[in-house]
Amino acid sequence: MSPETQRDSVPPIASTVRRTALFTAGLALLTACGPGSGGPSAGAGRDGGAGYPVELENCGRTVTVERAPDRAVSLDQGSTEILLSLGLGDRLAGTATWTDPVMKGLEKAGAKVPRIAENRPSFEKVLDKEPDFVSASFESTLGKGGVAPREQFEGLGVPTYVSPADCAAKDNTGSGDGSRTRPLTMDSVYAEVHDLARVFGVKEKGDELVAGLRDRVGRATAGIDASHATLLYWFANSEAPYMAGCCGAPGIITGELGAKNVFDDTHEEWPQINWETVADRNPDVLVIGDLTRQSQTAESAEKKIEFLESNPATKNMDAVRHKRYVLLSGQAMNPTVRTVEGVERVAAGLRSFGLAG
Repeated sequence: MSPETQRDSVPPIASTVRRTALFTAGLALLTACGPGSGGPSAGAGRDGGAGYPVELENCGRTVTVERAPDRAVSLDQGSTEILLSLGLGDRLAGTATWTDPVMKGLEKAGAKVPRIAENRPSFEKVLDKEPDFVSASFESTLGKGGVAPREQFEGLGVPTYVSPADCAAKDNTGSGDGSRTRPLTMDSVYAEVHDLARVFGVKEKGDELVAGLRDRVGRATAGIDASHATLLYWFANSEAPYMAGCCGAPGIITGELGAKNVFDDTHEEWPQINWETVADRNPDVLVIGDLTRQSQTAESAEKKIEFLESNPATKNMDAVRHKRYVLLSGQAMNPTVRTVEGVERVAAGLRSFGLAG
C-alpha cells in the first residue's frame, strides 16, 4: 500500500439505533445458519437468488456473502473505482479515503456515491450507512488502528473484503507500509475484480473489465525495450520521502516495461529514504505522484518538482536537469485498476525521452 492518509479527526458519535439494527440483523443471520436451519445454502440460496451464497477465500479467511449487496461501503479509493468500473455505483451506500479525483470516465457515477470522509472514517460513521458489505484496498484499513478490525463488522453480520494485492506474499505486521517476499503482479488486481464481480453477481462485467485491462497493458508495452532505463517512484513527503521498493505496484509497472527501479534492493513497500541516497542512485526518470490530498508535505507534482529543482541534494540529478518527469495519480502507484494507467504513462514517458528501445 502507499503511505496512507491520517484517520478522520472528527470525534466518533455513536449511532445506537444503527448499531442495534445491524447487531440484530447479524444475530438473525447467525440463527438462520445454525443447527436445524437447513444450513446456509438452504436458506440463503433461496433468499439470495441464483448463485448465492458466494464463498471466497480472502487474505487468510473465508468470506460468505448470502445475497448480492445493495448497501456496500468501500473504504479506499481503489476498491471504490473497481466497483464503479463494474457499474455498481447504485449499490454503494458510501466511500472514503481518497488521494485523487475519481478515475476518468467514472465522474458521473462517482458523484452519486456519498463520501463518508476524505480520509479514514470512524467505525460509527460507516455503521451509520447500514452497510451489508464492506470492502477495502488495504489490511490496515480493516485492522487495528484503522476504521475497525474485520471481526467487528463480521460480528454484526456484515461481510468484509480486502484487496488480495495487499496480502499476497506481504507482511503487514510492522509499523510501516509492509514488505513483500516476492514481486506483485497484475494477477492480484485481476483476482480482486473477479472476486467483487462474483460478490455482486456481475461475473460477465468482471470478465469484460479484466480483458480490457489486459489489452491496455499489451498495447502500452508493445515493442518497448527499457532495459537500460532506471526509474525512481516518489509518492509523497519532501522531508522523509516515501520511495517505492522493489515489489509493489511500481514494481508491476517497471517489470512490464523491462526497466529497473533504483530501489529494487529493498522489499519494503514504501521505504523512507534520505535525499543524499536518492541523488547517489541518480535515476534516468523520476515517476512522481500527483496527489490532491493534503496530509503530507509535497503532495502535488508541482510541489515535488519545485522541491527537486531547488534542493541542493537533488537539483543536479540527471532526471532533474533534463526534466525527465512522469506524473502519476496516487492510485496508479497503488495496486489497483489504475496501475494499468501507470504502465501506459510511464511507457509513453520513456518513449518521449528516447529510453524505450
